Amino acid sequence: MDIYLWVKSAHVVFVVALMAGLLIYPRYKIHQLASRPGEPLFETMRDASARLKRIILNPSLILVWGLGLWMLYLNPSLLQQGWMHAKLALVVGITAMHAYFTVLGKKVDAVTGTVEAKTLRMLNEVPFILMIGIVILVIVKPF
Repeated sequence: MDIYLWVKSAHVVFVVALMAGLLIYPRYKIHQLASRPGEPLFETMRDASARLKRIILNPSLILVWGLGLWMLYLNPSLLQQGWMHAKLALVVGITAMHAYFTVLGKKVDAVTGTVEAKTLRMLNEVPFILMIGIVILVIVKPF
């Protein structure tokens, strides 16, 4: 059996988990903004988003990077292809979105009033757009 294919399969599984988490996390925070601290909705969304980060988002991000780097170790010739450089740039963008969502989530939890639901709605689309670019690069390999 080819270990590369097993690593690649696990990588894809955790990419799916990461993307699911990145798409739902801002929605939890939008619902949280629709309520006040102490109200059931606020507390439920705060707790749900914390669990999402702890159980799905953070572990998935770590595994996506670890498995991705393992694939590059197993097949270093990928680094000679232009599409891989572009893909890695978009992956860094998704990682940055994860970090930014974490920062915004802490502000929502702290009720600073500096995060608006409109901002979260707009930002919610960014990981999806980045993922579309990554999928096209990996499948089509345009350069």
